[in-house]
Amino acid sequence: MRGHLAMLAFSGLIAGSFALGSLAAPHIAPAALNAMRFAMAAVIIGIWAIATTGITRRDFAAPWRYAILGVLMSLYFVLMFEGLKTAPPVSMAAVFTLSPILSGIAGYILLRQIATRRMAVALAVGAAGALWVIFRADIASLLEFRIGSGEAIYFWGCAAHAVYTPLVRMLNRGQSPVVFSFGAVTAAAIILTVLGAPDLLRMDWGAMPAIVWITLAYVTIIATALTIVLLQYASLRLPSAKVMAYTYLTPSWVICWQVALGHPLPPGLVLIGVALTIVALVLLLENDG
Repeated sequence: MRGHLAMLAFSGLIAGSFALGSLAAPHIAPAALNAMRFAMAAVIIGIWAIATTGITRRDFAAPWRYAILGVLMSLYFVLMFEGLKTAPPVSMAAVFTLSPILSGIAGYILLRQIATRRMAVALAVGAAGALWVIFRADIASLLEFRIGSGEAIYFWGCAAHAVYTPLVRMLNRGQSPVVFSFGAVTAAAIILTVLGAPDLLRMDWGAMPAIVWITLAYVTIIATALTIVLLQYASLRLPSAKVMAYTYLTPSWVICWQVALGHPLPPGLVLIGVALTIVALVLLLENDG
């Protein structure tokens, strides 16, 4: 149950990064933004780890484990912001709903995790509900969906994210979620700082609009440091497909964000999709019984 609660919080917090990311993406190179976010997140998680569980030399045995996770993490976030430059948020969210299925495939290949019939039904119901929310209950809009370059770029990021989930369980050697997260985030920070060095030096940081700094603060503290620990925690307790199934709630959380910011509630037909995602999660919870 704690794993499910962790992913419930994860899905709600991730929704905010989509909204802010689409506003900041045109103003800063993805590699530069993510190099800064991971560097700052590594400091935050490192302090958190030292203050709670502590960090030992043994935790960093076989550092190649963190390098692999850092590469996958870097791919996902860089490709997400790259895709947001050209793809509309609706299409990006639709691609994001493929993550649970991709994660289920990765979980089977790497860990031989087999989805039960109930889990398969839950994934299908959740996907249908998420798509219904994403396309605002507009059948014509759904049928006219076309994959553009931004969506195609982001798809590979989602594939990397799906592989990341089962690898957490496969590569963890008894480290706590916070310590293991620290290793992965530090590896991602090093990788992106090296690869993004030209962009980091080229950017005129003093001329950046406020939305870039707001987005950087949010994605560093909330959408990186906190959500990665939540994902690590849940991945050690739940099958990969169940972990990623919570991505279906992201469109519904986006609605909550919009209402909180003063936007009107979506039409009643759209709320049918929200109900379907909740049904999917109930099916998954019952599967744990």
